[in-house]
Amino acid sequence: MSDNIIDFHTHAFPDAVADRAMAQLLSETDQVQSFLDGKLSSLIASMDDHSIETSVLCSIATKPSQFEPILNWSRQICSDRIIPLASVHPKDPNPVERVHQIAQAGLKGLKMHPYYQDFFMDDPALDPLYEAIQSQGLLLTMHTGYDFAFEWIDRASPQQISTVISKFPDLKLVTTHLGGWQQWDAVEEFLIGKSIYMETSFSLQYLDHKKLKQMLLAHPADYLLFGTDSPWTDQGVEIDGFRNLGLSEMLLDKIFSRNARNLLESI
Repeated sequence: MSDNIIDFHTHAFPDAVADRAMAQLLSETDQVQSFLDGKLSSLIASMDDHSIETSVLCSIATKPSQFEPILNWSRQICSDRIIPLASVHPKDPNPVERVHQIAQAGLKGLKMHPYYQDFFMDDPALDPLYEAIQSQGLLLTMHTGYDFAFEWIDRASPQQISTVISKFPDLKLVTTHLGGWQQWDAVEEFLIGKSIYMETSFSLQYLDHKKLKQMLLAHPADYLLFGTDSPWTDQGVEIDGFRNLGLSEMLLDKIFSRNARNLLESI
């Protein structure tokens, strides 16, 4: 099995705002801790320590005016090691044009977060945005399931994911947290077994490992992606945890690198 791991879910911030951003995020809940300081250099050092070849870096525009700064920073940091995703806020006056700008900038796609951006994933008002992402062949990584820092209401549930996929079957959608954090019974009912990308972050700590392994084995092997949500988890601990689940070397190779590489190369 290759050690060249791809972490499909990480976060970092420009050095000038990293300290403030991390303090703000940590103040919103006492249920998570930080294992890095939120700076890109720290993420790369962690990657070097744990044989991680590439990290997909997810930014979130919490207001429309953040689109341009995030896009510009993403272009600056893009490299073989860091694949940045831009972000479009649903209340942006020109969301479809923003998608075109992302494509023109040569980025792989964008990240959206229904809680931090205050939307419901299956809101028909988002259809033009999804259609633009699909038509451009871009990746959409979506926070799915509940979130530590917010009231647990259904903003991106497995049922809502299924609704969006039924309308946009060619959308390259990556669902975070194994299809829906803390909604895994519904994940089994609505998503497991379907050709929907699931990224693994925050499943290892919250799912019984027997159930986690069962879900991984029941899903199409080509649609599983390894993610840590660094800096909110330790990348090395996450890697070791998945290696200790008793999965085959072939499946681990797909989860750790091959599936991510194939998906990224398709864009």
